[in-house]
Amino acid sequence: MLETADLPAALGRIRRITGLPVAFGGLVTADARQLRLSDFAGTATPALHGLIVSAGNGLGGRVVASARPGRVEDYAADPRISHEYDGPVTAEGLRAIAAVPVAVGGTVLAVLYAGTREPIAVGGRALESMSRVALRLSTEATVRREVDRRMAELATAAARSSADAGAREWEEVRLAHADLRTLAAETADPELKARLEQISDRLIACCAGEGRGAAPNPLSPRELDVLAMVAVGCGNAEAARRLGLLPETVKSYLRNAMRKLGTHGRMETIVTARRLGYLP
Repeated sequence: MLETADLPAALGRIRRITGLPVAFGGLVTADARQLRLSDFAGTATPALHGLIVSAGNGLGGRVVASARPGRVEDYAADPRISHEYDGPVTAEGLRAIAAVPVAVGGTVLAVLYAGTREPIAVGGRALESMSRVALRLSTEATVRREVDRRMAELATAAARSSADAGAREWEEVRLAHADLRTLAAETADPELKARLEQISDRLIACCAGEGRGAAPNPLSPRELDVLAMVAVGCGNAEAARRLGLLPETVKSYLRNAMRKLGTHGRMETIVTARRLGYLP
């Protein structure tokens, strides 16, 4: 899932990293047939605002169709693209332009452009920098999609479960909780990270019975991350891989959690954490 609100920051990063004066972009429709330009940085006219680009046409349409980056040194004269959009592009005064896709699973969700008003080629290094910005957006979109999928699964499990949910339903809840902690560890977006942690906390609160979770939680977020992985059967190496940590660091967090909870083994620590309402 990608939102228009994600684009302005990405365009700002592209301008800062590449030094290119103009950046713009937009989302691709769900049927992958059209791209609508919606966000702009450094433009001097409204010529490109709201422009609808069809898949396969122009530079951006070619990027939508191929899911590959593209660039031209002189847009109006380049023989490799169709020229339906020469009017608005030349009205803005753009000459050299590069475009990169934001894609998830082979599906292009958006296209990011950057360019100059001089016929100076956008270099390979600038194109690589643009691609990194696009990859970051792709990663965030993947994380959001996974969150939505896991929350839908939780809602389904909750609808099936009775007040005394069986072992199978509890296992689904615990797996979802571990996935949420993993996603929070992976994302570089602080707002999305906070949202994931809030969802995780709400999930624990919903699972806590009467009298559970009354005492303040002494565990740090990273210690909770590690316990969530251990609770679904991950060893130290797997927990480290999922959380982007070293195995020794995972061991350290686990030891800290044991010390804080007064426990002496992995399973005793998990059981205690669940009893106190720190894990589902």
